[in-house]
Amino acid sequence: MGLLTGAAWIAASGIAHAQTVDSAPKPDAAADSAQLGEIVVEARRTRENLQSTPVAVTALSGELLSKLNLRDVVATAQFTPNLVISAQPASITAASVYIRGIGNASPSAVSEQGVGIYLDGVYIARSAGAIFDLVDLERIEVLRGPQGTLFGRNSVGGAIQLVSRKPAATLGAEAKMGYGTFDDWFARARLDTGTLGNTPLRASVAYVHRQRNGYFDNTLAPSNRDPGALRSDAVTAAVQADLGNLTANYAFDYNDREGVPAFFQTVAATSDVRDYFGQSAAFGGAPFQLSSSSLRQGAQVPSVSPSGQSTFSVKARVLGHSLTLAWQVSPHLTIKSISAYRSYRQDGANGLAGNGDLRGFTLSPILFVTGKVVPTGVQPVNLFENYTTQRQRQYSQELQLLGDVGAFNYVAGAFYFDEKSSEGNYQTLSYVLPGGFAAVNLAPVQAFNGKARSQALFGQLSYAPGNGDFELTGGLRYTHDRKWLTLAGDVQPSLDGKVSYNNVSWLVSASYKFSQDLMGYARVSSGYRAGGINPAASRINVFAPEKVLSYEAGVKAEWFGRRLRTNLAVFNVDYRDLQLSQFLAGTGGATSAIVNAGKVRYRGIEAELTALLTPNLTFDGSLGYTTPKYKTYLFVDPVTDAVSNIASEARMSQAARFNAHVGMQYERDLGFGKLSLRSDYSYRSTVYWFTLDRLSQFNREIHSRPDHNLRARIALDDIALGKSRLAVGLWGDNLTDQRNIDFGIDFGGLGYASASFKKSRTFGVDARITY
Repeated sequence: MGLLTGAAWIAASGIAHAQTVDSAPKPDAAADSAQLGEIVVEARRTRENLQSTPVAVTALSGELLSKLNLRDVVATAQFTPNLVISAQPASITAASVYIRGIGNASPSAVSEQGVGIYLDGVYIARSAGAIFDLVDLERIEVLRGPQGTLFGRNSVGGAIQLVSRKPAATLGAEAKMGYGTFDDWFARARLDTGTLGNTPLRASVAYVHRQRNGYFDNTLAPSNRDPGALRSDAVTAAVQADLGNLTANYAFDYNDREGVPAFFQTVAATSDVRDYFGQSAAFGGAPFQLSSSSLRQGAQVPSVSPSGQSTFSVKARVLGHSLTLAWQVSPHLTIKSISAYRSYRQDGANGLAGNGDLRGFTLSPILFVTGKVVPTGVQPVNLFENYTTQRQRQYSQELQLLGDVGAFNYVAGAFYFDEKSSEGNYQTLSYVLPGGFAAVNLAPVQAFNGKARSQALFGQLSYAPGNGDFELTGGLRYTHDRKWLTLAGDVQPSLDGKVSYNNVSWLVSASYKFSQDLMGYARVSSGYRAGGINPAASRINVFAPEKVLSYEAGVKAEWFGRRLRTNLAVFNVDYRDLQLSQFLAGTGGATSAIVNAGKVRYRGIEAELTALLTPNLTFDGSLGYTTPKYKTYLFVDPVTDAVSNIASEARMSQAARFNAHVGMQYERDLGFGKLSLRSDYSYRSTVYWFTLDRLSQFNREIHSRPDHNLRARIALDDIALGKSRLAVGLWGDNLTDQRNIDFGIDFGGLGYASASFKKSRTFGVDARITY
C-alpha cells in the first residue's frame, strides 16, 4: 500500500483526452514544443473542438478508461463536475444518474430518466439497463445542462454519450488481463480485420470476461454467491463499409451477467421493530442484525422466485443492434440515419433487509380484512425480501440532416421511439404491529405492463458571419409522447391507464472568440421530462411532465501556448412541476405516490483545469457546486389528503452539493519502455437519499457522509516484444479504505431503514499486449 499511496501524490490525470486526438505531450519532448492536444467531441451532433463548443462538456478517453479499469459508467462521476452516479442496491444493471442535482432514482422498467444515456447515438431509455460492461469505448462525453433540442426528452439534467471504437483500417489485435482483491479477474481481447482485401469492408470484434467473489461474507452462501459477486461475459462487434459517399456502420453489443447485489444491512429501526425481531433467537431463529456501522460478515437469506426456487443472485441480459448510415450528398450536406433495437431482461433476488432466518410470533393476514385476531404461532419472519422480473425492448429511428450554407450551419431531423416493458415484484414481509408483540406475514405482488411511443421533429441553426468569431444559435424540438400502462398483480381486476403529452423545447445561445484561445458563451435552453402513470401504485396515479428553463454562461480558454486549459461555467436552472416520488411502505409492500410537487431553483458553478507543468508532468482538477432552493413543495398528507407547502423542509435528494477531483500524471521514457505514474483523488459531499424527513424518519441515519476516494496506478508501457507492445501495471482503489454508505432506503411504515456500504480497499495487477 505504501508504494501506491506514495505514487498517488505524484501522478494522475488524462481527463478530457479524446482518443482520436492525443491530448498528452510526447515524453521528453522539448519544452517549447510540448502543449495540450486538441479534444474533439460531438456535443452538437457534429465533430467540434471542445474549446469551441458552447456547451459544458467533460470528455474521458477510452485509453483513460482502460488504464483505470473503469468497467461501467458508475465511476465516471469521480472525474466529472456535478455528476453523481449510484448503482441501485437491488440490481446489477440499474443506476441513479444526476447532473446538477437533476435526475431520477427509480429503477422501474417504465420510469423516465432525468439524464439521457446514449450509446453511439442510440437512446438507452431505462436506468435498469444502463449499467453494462464498457467493452471497447473510444470516449465518454458528459454534457451538462438541458439538451432538449438535439437529444430530446428526458435530458433535462444533461446527457451522457458513450462512443464506441470503430474498426481500424489495418490488421491489429490486443489482449488485456488483470487480477485483484476478492479474486476479481478479467480478460479482454479485440481483433481488427483491417480492410478486407479489395472490399470496402472492415470489421472488429471484442470480448471481455470478468468475475469476482463477493466483498461481504454472507455466512449462508458460498463465496461466489456473496454480496458483490459477479460473473459477466460481454461482446461487441462492428462492421464498417466505406461506399464512396455512403458510410455504413453496423454495431452489436451483448452482455450476459449474473451477480449478487451489495449487502443491504439494517442500520436503524423503531423500538417496536427492534423489540419484535430482537426475540428471534429466543424462538429458535437467527439473531437480529442491526448496526449503523459497516459490517464485514453477516447473514442474508435468499429470495424466492415465483416458481419456489431460492436464489441469492440476479441474472441480467442486455442486447443491442444499431445501423448508422451517413450519405454525403455534397460537401455541404450529409444525411444520417440511426436505426436501433435494444432489449434487456433481469430476474433475481432483491434482499433489502440484511438478516438471516428470523422467527417470531405471528397473526393471520385476515386481521387486515375482517379485523379478526387469529394467532398463527411462531413462524419464519423477515423485514422485507423481494424477487423482481423485468423485461424491456425498444426500437428507435432517427434521421438527421447536417450541413452548411454560407455562414449558416444546421442540424435538422426526426425521431421515432417505440417501447414495450413489463415488471413483476414478488414481495414478502412481516408487518410488525404496534407494541411489537406480533407481526403479520404478507406477500404482496406488484406487476405491470407498459407501452410508450414518442415522435419528435427538431432543428438547430447557427450563424457565424465574417471570420466566425461570433456565433448565434437557435433550436427547436417538438415532441409528442403517448403511454399506456396496465396495473396487475394484487390490483384485481387490472387497471388500464393512458396518457399523452406535447412539448416544445428550445435553445438560444451566443458565443464569441475574443482570441484564438479564449471563447465566452451564454445560452438559455428549456427541457422536458415526460409525465406518465405510476407503476408502483394500486390505482391510476397520473403525474404531469417536468419543465426546466436553464440559464448558463461560460468561458473556455487556453494559456501559455496551450500549456494550460481552463473551462468555467455558471448556471441557474428553474424547475417547474418537479416529479417527486413519496415512498409509502406498509401492508401493501413497498409502494409510492408520484406527485408534481412544485418549483425549485438550482444554481451552481463548474470549473475544469488541465496544466502541462513539464513535458512529462500533467496536472488536472475540477469542481462542481450545486445549491437548490425549493420555491414551492406541495405535500399531500398520506392520512388526511391535506395539501401544504413545505418548501423549507425539502432536501436535494440523491445528489451532492459539491464534488471535486485533482490528479497528476507523470510519464518518462526509460529506453526499453515508458514509466507511467498516476493518481486521482475525488471528493463528494453529503448525499441524502430522500427529500422529506417527515416521510423518511431515518433519513439522517442513512445519509452518505462526505466521500473521499484515492486511487493510484504504476505502469510500464510500450515494452517492445518483436512486433508487439507490452504494458504492465499495478493499481489500487479506495486506498484510504473508506467504508461509507453508498445507497440507503428508509422503509417508512415498515419501521426500519437499510443501506449498502462502499467496497473496501482493493489492489490489482494487469497486463496488455497489442499487435
